[in-house]
Amino acid sequence: MASISRNLRRSLAPDRLRRLHLLLSQHPREYVTAECHRPVVLHKRGPDILHDPWFNRGTAFSMTERDRLGLRGLLPPNVVSSQQQIDRFMLDLTRLQKYARDGPSDTYPLAKWRILNRLHDRNETMYYKVLMENIEEYAPIVYTPTVGLVCQNYSGLFRRPRGMYFSSEDRGEMMSMVYNWPADQVDMIVVTDGSRILGLGDLGVHGIGIAIGKLDLYVAAAGINPQRVLPVMIDVGTNNEKLLKDPLYLGLQEHRLEGDEYVSVIDEFMEAVFTRWPNVIVQFEDFQTKWAFRLLQRYRCDTPKTYRMFNDDVQGTAGVAIAGLLGAVRAQGRPMIDFPKQKIVVAGAGSAGIGVVNAASRTMARMLGNNEVAFESARSQFWIVDAHGLITEDRADIDPDARPFARRKAELGHQGLSEGASLVEVVKKVKPDVVLGLSAVGGLFSKEVLEALKDSSSSRPAIFAMSNPTKNAECTPGEAFEILGEKAIFASGSPFHDVDLGDGKIGHSNQGNNMYLFPGIGLGTLLSGARVISDGMLQAAAERLASYMNEEEVLQGIIYPPISRIRDITKEVAAAVVREAVAEELAEGYRDMDARELARLSEEETIEYVKTNMWSPVYPTMIYKTD
Repeated sequence: MASISRNLRRSLAPDRLRRLHLLLSQHPREYVTAECHRPVVLHKRGPDILHDPWFNRGTAFSMTERDRLGLRGLLPPNVVSSQQQIDRFMLDLTRLQKYARDGPSDTYPLAKWRILNRLHDRNETMYYKVLMENIEEYAPIVYTPTVGLVCQNYSGLFRRPRGMYFSSEDRGEMMSMVYNWPADQVDMIVVTDGSRILGLGDLGVHGIGIAIGKLDLYVAAAGINPQRVLPVMIDVGTNNEKLLKDPLYLGLQEHRLEGDEYVSVIDEFMEAVFTRWPNVIVQFEDFQTKWAFRLLQRYRCDTPKTYRMFNDDVQGTAGVAIAGLLGAVRAQGRPMIDFPKQKIVVAGAGSAGIGVVNAASRTMARMLGNNEVAFESARSQFWIVDAHGLITEDRADIDPDARPFARRKAELGHQGLSEGASLVEVVKKVKPDVVLGLSAVGGLFSKEVLEALKDSSSSRPAIFAMSNPTKNAECTPGEAFEILGEKAIFASGSPFHDVDLGDGKIGHSNQGNNMYLFPGIGLGTLLSGARVISDGMLQAAAERLASYMNEEEVLQGIIYPPISRIRDITKEVAAAVVREAVAEELAEGYRDMDARELARLSEEETIEYVKTNMWSPVYPTMIYKTD
């Protein structure tokens, strides 16, 4: 495709462009191998195989493979197993992580990321095998919190391009650009514009790191084939003055597009990727609040063509929070149907905060009968506090997304609250069952706030310090348990260690991480063939996560499962999404399983169906003759 002139590419219709791309990309077929249990064509020999991270297996190539593929003499003579390779890598990692730092600013987690990234560059199968077998240790390295450090330092860490970059300078070119990506099938795209990376603000093109990290978890947790994932950065400029002045910055050094110009760039991207890959699922990630809701509404409802997409910050965070909130009700020894009685103070009115409140109020309303009275009752259970204090209907220029939850004058009088009341005041007066932080303000749940929570109307008040990365958490579990004692329920977005409370008692630190849900939502949507991701499918995912823990665990204050179970959790969540898609008559089937056959599957058969379609990191067969 590189030889086609820009004008010619512009003149070609998508169908003709696709046929031309296929014609130009044909080679003599040399070897047939297996990719995710299906045969694919291998066009490489010798050094080209060793330099391809998908096919390279290094010293694990058998002698027969070395002879047939032109590798004899290019590797040390000893043939080792894949497990021996992993053992050697883990030994090296333990030793090297102490010495791989690039100066004092390079933390040990960032050094670990760099070592893992080098493995990813040379041997993709082994990389994912290491990640899956050590997911509890390495999820915080490839995802939050270390991915925040990676994004902040991405220009300096960039070695090998991963994913695709679309920019405002590519307007009019995106339909042809998508054919530069080598995969004929893409199942999952994670896209960001870099405008609100975690709680770190506008990082511009550096935000590609979050898309790469998310897709690593789609592979490790959901078994999405790594050859069918695509991280995407849409560069529309940056308003980060430091990056605009940085001579080493890799992105466009101009201020961000706004208004219709911005929307037209995203529109063109969506049309391009869905033209080439009609069945792809697109996850929007870390878009600033003002665009997160608007784009979600636009591509789910408002445009003539709806897309298979969701926003993890709005919907994924909400689902994980709902699962935790339902778990907190169970931990209080009450049935989940009591959830509508919970009083919840929310710190943060961004896309994540409002997304959680919207989803939680819908859950409450459904439990109360799903009518107008139910929605009004649910609305009244939330108090939202932002940087300017309590949001009420007296607020000037109130954000439209927050308006439905603004406290009304009639409610404020008997509570002794007013517009702009501080978080401490609100907690003292409301005596909430839950304080939920999505503010990105580290330490916001101060000693005063936690002391005020002692007067909660609940016997087991819950603290959700959900902001990422770790430094942005509203409080630590140590701070919460020190003040509230063993009865407190604690959850956070980033990982913390459990707290030793003495006398053999443990204060459990639950990580309410989005990775519990988004891999299962993506996998379930893929395997159901649903053309849209409905609120019901998202709700089914959250409820399955909420019910995953057994009663004994929940009563101990464990409301989220350990990350070590992520593969099983994702399987269960994906099966729940598939069954909900079938129930809503949205399922269209996947590969050889059509919608009617999906509908006939029992719950156990659905789980087995999901399991058999999850990719595992096994070296692909390159020849069909044994030694």
